[in-house]
Amino acid sequence: MTSEEARTRLAERGFDRDAVAVLVAHFEDADRRGKTGHGLSRIAWLESLVVDPTARPVLLESEEGFERWDGQGALGYLVLDEIVRATLGDPPERARVVVARRCFPTGVLGYWVRRLADGGLVAALTATSPRRLPHPGGGPALTGTNPLAIAIPSGDGTPVVADVSMGAVTHGDVLAGAAAAEELVPFGGEQAYKAFALAIGLELLVSALAGPEHGAVLVVARPEHDPVPALRELAAGRRLPGG
Repeated sequence: MTSEEARTRLAERGFDRDAVAVLVAHFEDADRRGKTGHGLSRIAWLESLVVDPTARPVLLESEEGFERWDGQGALGYLVLDEIVRATLGDPPERARVVVARRCFPTGVLGYWVRRLADGGLVAALTATSPRRLPHPGGGPALTGTNPLAIAIPSGDGTPVVADVSMGAVTHGDVLAGAAAAEELVPFGGEQAYKAFALAIGLELLVSALAGPEHGAVLVVARPEHDPVPALRELAAGRRLPGG
């Protein structure tokens, strides 16, 4: 699917020009970075969802170190875009925890934290999704793939962005036909209990703060140091995450 076709199909679903621009920018970035399961191929999946294209998130609570948002039926992509824009427009004096309830789907979490790092902020973001990962010992799906993305700005202009899903493959890979559904298990092989533990921990962290529906939790702060250039020098040309 081309970007123009995506814009047309999203507009036909009732999304306005600004929302279409946000969604297509995210999908295009995912495709450029090789995350095709989260790219333009997602349009067909979005068309299968029952969504209100006119819904927009609302800021429910705001103080210096904490914000609470409600997606109010808006796509999670649009919720996180609004949160990122608001945070860059009014960054914390030191640090802030941002909780978004009713926030799904959220796409490539690294995309959102990269934008914050490009704006000079340290950011860590996680989000929940439908239960897709079983216990390493088998049984029903107990938790989502629950990715964790961390972005650190750098004085050299290129942030380090680590974005890891707790699944051996992503649900996007399954949707795109790049992986079979039975491959969607905690990553790590014999050490899969570690990824499963992280998935459970993140599931409960977000649920405790955002409630029973899918949500997201962002921690953002102003950096006190610039550790990335020294690490890149130590890496001696080896690629670091997000480079």
